[in-house]
Amino acid sequence: MDSATVSAAPIWTRQHLLGLQELSAAEITQILDQAAEFKRLHAQGETKLTPLKGVTVGNLFFEPSTRTKTSFSLAAKRLSADTVDFTSAGSSLSKGETFIDTAKNIEAMGVPLMVVRHSTSGAPHLLAKSLKASVINAGDGTHEHPTQGLLDIMTIREHRGSIAGLTVALVGDILHSRVARSNIWGLTKLGARVIVCGPATLMPPDIERLGVEVNYRLDDVLAEADCVNLLRIQAERQRSAFFPSIYEYAHFYAMNGARVRRAKPDVLILAPGPINRGVELTPDVADGDRSVILDQVSNGLFIRMACLHLCWQAQQRLQAGGHAG
Repeated sequence: MDSATVSAAPIWTRQHLLGLQELSAAEITQILDQAAEFKRLHAQGETKLTPLKGVTVGNLFFEPSTRTKTSFSLAAKRLSADTVDFTSAGSSLSKGETFIDTAKNIEAMGVPLMVVRHSTSGAPHLLAKSLKASVINAGDGTHEHPTQGLLDIMTIREHRGSIAGLTVALVGDILHSRVARSNIWGLTKLGARVIVCGPATLMPPDIERLGVEVNYRLDDVLAEADCVNLLRIQAERQRSAFFPSIYEYAHFYAMNGARVRRAKPDVLILAPGPINRGVELTPDVADGDRSVILDQVSNGLFIRMACLHLCWQAQQRLQAGGHAG
């Protein structure tokens, strides 16, 4: 199947995907629609498409990852692309090479699409200014994780039909969560009411400026939430004690069976993973009938296929003299 068969309309104009903050509601919807089309084709048995045949996708992960890296690699291969994986361990970075020079060298080997994860906020944006290749942000510091936000939204849309008018609670470590920020930008632009909930020590100052409501008690928002997205406690990003103990955090913020029973009967339970069972949610909830966690994982493949496909199309148009942003 060629790229014309799976093209989305209207024309996508962005060569890079760096965050949801910069996208319009229409652009977010276009990615969701393209991902849904790829999922439809997959369900029909069309598991090997050809829009990226002959293209090499570079996975540049300067920070550990399992799900995102694997998902992007599989997405590229489903579109018939080749992949090259880079990790900072054992690379020339240890010899003093900058990450920009590393990326430029990989680009010079004929890699026109790069998926970048970095511990520093803004790193993919810097690369996008330095390369001719398209750059897709796979998570930068505490800034954004756009494809995770998109796959969360895709999963909600599949189960609810529309995002507009829904109430979504993002629960946990809002302060350090790039997933929370991408969800906030995407959900609010599509018309959802977003409540951020967690300990005061893990709540960014002035977070209300992003168009969300703040509540420090999960039990207070259960009856209102159509969806509860439970963010992972990120020990690797915390440099001091933000709460007395994991036990206390779980007591106040873990989604357990009792809380599910107090929530709306059709509440959706999401978690970006990797989940800490017994911390953000209990095993019975993670594996229960309100959980859509595995749907999120599945949808991540189609979202990443859509992002690779659309950014490659935009790059091709740019090189042909068209417009790409």
